[in-house]
Amino acid sequence: MPKARKQFGQHWLKSEKALNKIVSSAELTENDRVLEIGAGTGILTRQLIAQAQAVVAVEIDRDLCPILVQKFGKFENFLLLQGDFLTLEIDPLLEPFPPFQSPRKVVANIPYNITGPILEKLLGTIAAPNPNPFESIVLLLQKEVALRICANSNSSHYGALSIRVQYLADAEFICDVSAKAFSPPPKVDSAVIRLRPRAIEHPATDPKKLETLIKLGFSSRRKMLRNNLKSVVELEPLNALLQSLEINPQARAEDLSIRQWIDLSNAFSLDKLAHNIP
Repeated sequence: MPKARKQFGQHWLKSEKALNKIVSSAELTENDRVLEIGAGTGILTRQLIAQAQAVVAVEIDRDLCPILVQKFGKFENFLLLQGDFLTLEIDPLLEPFPPFQSPRKVVANIPYNITGPILEKLLGTIAAPNPNPFESIVLLLQKEVALRICANSNSSHYGALSIRVQYLADAEFICDVSAKAFSPPPKVDSAVIRLRPRAIEHPATDPKKLETLIKLGFSSRRKMLRNNLKSVVELEPLNALLQSLEINPQARAEDLSIRQWIDLSNAFSLDKLAHNIP
């Protein structure tokens, strides 16, 4: 087995139980085109090739690419792209390969140090959602981040990341994965999650304003929401606004559901109180 490189955040999954859970969560069919980010040594790739119509694997490590080609180059439903997923323009690269164009599912064991940028590239942002959303995204990632992504309001894990992801997709925590399931073992435990991008049910009238409010609201978790927002609106009108939305004026940011955040943003967008928000 190749030596894992710290610079690429490499940890080779060796647990068959975890591997099977990842693959089953993807609910693959023989008609699916799949994108895998970070193919590594190919343990997950092999399973994907066996079940999907086409697999597009992205691998940044040049030394691993010949190994992947040796293992899977004979399979007609396998295509390898060498490079950094965050900078590659996937769709143009797939134009010469019609059978692999427009993968609709993502299944990946991603490098933990770039989880945020990967999520943003896959989902987009509140202000700029991915115009061609995937059908589903199954990821193996750091457990702490998984809990934050899937958390509901009034949870210690609920925060800005929870809202940014769940505004765009349904998030489901699938299972825990111990550090012992990897070689070398990471310093943290991991988890599998599944995201299902969907149409935004209750869109913000001004998505950029919603992003700003979320950032301000969670700037200090211990403070009440009104104290975090007092830099952009006076306290008395803000209290009145919160009460009109049936939000407790003493609530903290993590107490508000995503729908309440959207309602608050819409009220700010329509109200003169928001004139100071950048």
